[in-house]
Amino acid sequence: MPSFDIGDEDFLLDGRPLQIVSGALHYFRVHPDQWADRLRKARLMGLNTIETYVAWNFHAPARGEFRTDGPRDLGRFLDLAAAEGLHTIVRPGPYICAEWTGGGLPAWLFTDPTVGVRRAEPQFLAAIEDYYAAVAGIVAPRQVTAGGPVLMVQVENEYGAYGDDPLAERQHYLRTLTAMLRHHGIDVPLFTSDQANDEHLARGGLPELHRTANFGSRTTERLATLRRHQPTGPLMCTEFWDGWFDSWGLHHHVTAPEANAADLDALLAAGASVNLYMFHGGTNFGFTSGANDKGTYRPLTTSYDYDAPLAEHGAPTAKFHALRTVIARHRPVPDELPTEASPAPELTVSLDRHVPLDEVVGLLGTAQRFEHAPTHDDVAAWDGFVRYRTHITADDAVLVVDEVRDRALVALDGEPVGLLDRTTHTTAVALPARAGELTLLVEDAGRVNYGPRIGEPKGLIGPARTARRELTGWDVTPLRFDDDGGTLREEVTAALRAAAPSGADVPLPGPVLVHGTFASAEGADHFLALDGWAKGVVWFNGFCLGRYWSAGPTRTLYVPGPLVRATGNEIVVLELHGTRRSTAQLVAGPGLGPTEE
Repeated sequence: MPSFDIGDEDFLLDGRPLQIVSGALHYFRVHPDQWADRLRKARLMGLNTIETYVAWNFHAPARGEFRTDGPRDLGRFLDLAAAEGLHTIVRPGPYICAEWTGGGLPAWLFTDPTVGVRRAEPQFLAAIEDYYAAVAGIVAPRQVTAGGPVLMVQVENEYGAYGDDPLAERQHYLRTLTAMLRHHGIDVPLFTSDQANDEHLARGGLPELHRTANFGSRTTERLATLRRHQPTGPLMCTEFWDGWFDSWGLHHHVTAPEANAADLDALLAAGASVNLYMFHGGTNFGFTSGANDKGTYRPLTTSYDYDAPLAEHGAPTAKFHALRTVIARHRPVPDELPTEASPAPELTVSLDRHVPLDEVVGLLGTAQRFEHAPTHDDVAAWDGFVRYRTHITADDAVLVVDEVRDRALVALDGEPVGLLDRTTHTTAVALPARAGELTLLVEDAGRVNYGPRIGEPKGLIGPARTARRELTGWDVTPLRFDDDGGTLREEVTAALRAAAPSGADVPLPGPVLVHGTFASAEGADHFLALDGWAKGVVWFNGFCLGRYWSAGPTRTLYVPGPLVRATGNEIVVLELHGTRRSTAQLVAGPGLGPTEE
């Protein structure tokens, strides 16, 4: 029977030492028709293993669901890795961070405030039990012990960085998760992964689980720290940070390939195993990007390029070649190199049909009546937008909320009057001195993925007040842009197709949906630029590419080639604020923005 074990000095595959040289590739951030291409390029760089998180909320968008269709087909992804001759490591959390909305934890799980977060609370554990059972049903038959590619499975994720529960309670939680995985047939080695400092490594693991560490520099020092907490067995850096993520409004992060290469060389020379985080970052399609909040709320960009060896669109970078050269010093590397990416088609697309958002709200959801302003979670809106409506009087004067999560466009009788914004801590807007219908279009810009604010609700928090009273009598509509298959609702597209052409040079006020069509090279990657637009969301042939924002740094949205048809390609843009002209540019390559260097 095949085996994978943790020996006194090495990982042992069928009894023989194996130095794991792995790369992170999240199947849920890559179009499934491109999985095979990305996996092949991993092998060509010299990797022998692929690591992936499993995002619980991606598979379970609603309570009682566990979907494995299309981009959620974890089994197919693992099989494709095996077909490429790669081992795999699976990290199912339940919490994954990953700069993914909610850190992978489903928002529906926390509608009851008594549910625990990352602790041994019965309701939380019961939900994990169901989740682990579903994941294990895919992973267990693909373990190396069953002839498959899966070498190891992680328990939790960077748990040492979370919370202040007593050590005994923390260990009880980890042991409970371990027992669940074993009960559901996971028999390969289990491990934990924490940042490479003494506090996190001590708090985040168990004596009976193999400890690994996360770092991106000072290799010798960090391995020594890990060895203090893992006295025997192979050393492994589970997240070798070779780049970094981007937040809206900040710079595009890059790291020097030469520095990454030197640190990787030192790590492999020490005999340690490694997982490059990331090998290929991919894209936060749809509403899947997370956020950080350490006093200032910072939502993550749609691009998860991460300055990784393989760029967002699958092109090998200078870092790819630098790290491949290092790997070749320590293990065999294929002679073949991936081909360089060709420039993408360049076009100007006229988006000449539009419909104000207000005119299609009835197609997107049904209003619910509340006396007091609810949160998004109260109306089962786990991402995206919710419209709130009530009436004000002439002497209400100002709108005030305790907190907005995360952004609200405020209008009176359809006329914009202001913005509530979590990042800038803007919680008040002056109102015109007249009675009318007050509308708030509230955007969930990404659920916090790290720290104590994991699991918090979205929307309007606390009462919404004016200068003289609490506002009551709310009609609240969750806006469901996509159907159950994850495609833009056909009735929305139909309304846009039926709209009269308006011309491409006409400025448009938001919130508005805008539509255009074009022909191009079938199957070719494209890069969509919306210069002159402010903020919103784009769908391409019904697929939600994600958010754009003039705040940057990202200037383009990646359009995966499998989405592109020869003719009849449709772009739909939800523009929240307004655009000076309704044209979009398809440009030759990605624009990830200015760097900090």
